[in-house]
Amino acid sequence: MQNSLKTQLGRFIIVGVISAVIDLGLTLFLDHLGLHRSGAKAVGWVFGTITAYLLNARWTFNSTTGGKTAAAVALLYLSTFAVQNFLYWAAEGPLIALGFTGTGKNVIAFVIAQGVATVTNFAIQRALIFKPAT
Repeated sequence: MQNSLKTQLGRFIIVGVISAVIDLGLTLFLDHLGLHRSGAKAVGWVFGTITAYLLNARWTFNSTTGGKTAAAVALLYLSTFAVQNFLYWAAEGPLIALGFTGTGKNVIAFVIAQGVATVTNFAIQRALIFKPAT
């Protein structure tokens, strides 16, 4: 069954890894070029999010992309973006206090923020946006 929870979760994780590599790669690259840390994170997030939406709609949830779906996903992603950016920012102080600096600190903060956003996005997309056929 293509829409099983196990299949969707596996695909969502694969898409998430691809999207996270794009997000983190751009974030670190732009940060290295001197763009403010939060600005770099925002640009990385936009490109990672576009990738995630397109791949998840078609491959993970076997759905079409349309205005209504795109709007629902955009609202979800914008809300989790706010949470993710807050966590990325809030993790900086504690990570520095633990001795982490530079890229290592940013990667750990990214993983924490991305983890929370990923779990939230999957649950809401599966339950509310791309509902399994009943």
